[in-house]
Amino acid sequence: MATELTAAQLRAYDGTDPSKPIYVSVRGKVYDVTSGRSFYGPGGAYAIFAGREASRALGKMSKEEADVSGDLSGLTDKELGVLADWETKFQAKYPVVARLVDA
Repeated sequence: MATELTAAQLRAYDGTDPSKPIYVSVRGKVYDVTSGRSFYGPGGAYAIFAGREASRALGKMSKEEADVSGDLSGLTDKELGVLADWETKFQAKYPVVARLVDA
């Protein structure tokens, strides 16, 4: 996994351009979720996570714009456990294509 993406670069992979894959970041690992386009693509149930770091929202089981971030501060042990479950699902289902970096 040599590729690194900034949050700004990640936004280009939000599913709005059908010629590009769809990426979602969980705990700084960027997954190619293109095979789940019906969920993560425009109009999909999880489209808000496409092209973004979604760890906080996944842990909180939230689709609120304010929760779509990598900020895990203040999450409860239960929410961190939910996030870990999501991470396991992503690892089993989607390939990791990059690492999210701050720039």
